[in-house]
Amino acid sequence: MIYLQLFWVYLKIGLFGFGGGYAMLSFVEYEVVRAHNWLTQAEFADIVAISQMTPGPIGLNTATYVGYTATGSVWGSVLATLAVCLPSFILMILICRFMDKYRDNRWVSAALSGIKPVTVGLIGAAALSLMNRETFIDLTSVGLFIAAFILTWRFKVHPILMLLGAGVAGWLLY
Repeated sequence: MIYLQLFWVYLKIGLFGFGGGYAMLSFVEYEVVRAHNWLTQAEFADIVAISQMTPGPIGLNTATYVGYTATGSVWGSVLATLAVCLPSFILMILICRFMDKYRDNRWVSAALSGIKPVTVGLIGAAALSLMNRETFIDLTSVGLFIAAFILTWRFKVHPILMLLGAGVAGWLLY
């Protein structure tokens, strides 16, 4: 019975957890700690901390850890992880089928042409909203950005190498 409950809870989280992993943490905490008592508040805090330190999205990592902790089995981890991914997976399949079918439609093409610059603008707005007096970008950061942009765009340097190089450059310069 706990496997069915776990699947249902993480299916709901995957379906209604908009805004990314950190935005869905309160939803996860409500379901896992308060509604089902699978974990204590301290255990949940530990799982969130571990999920932040491990590679991958925090929503998937917490699903994996909670699934194991709640059931004591790897199958609980697998089930919770699949359940939280399932809504996005189905949605992407539907979108891909839609795009394959209507790619050449002039209305869809026009909508996508409008979405592209808006997406760039939203990313830029998010970056600007994170800036304040303490984290304002200096000229060295701008120089690193320009160098990274040119190296990846013009000279096709692999993004992983670029990240490593930027990390080393940041360590040396700051």
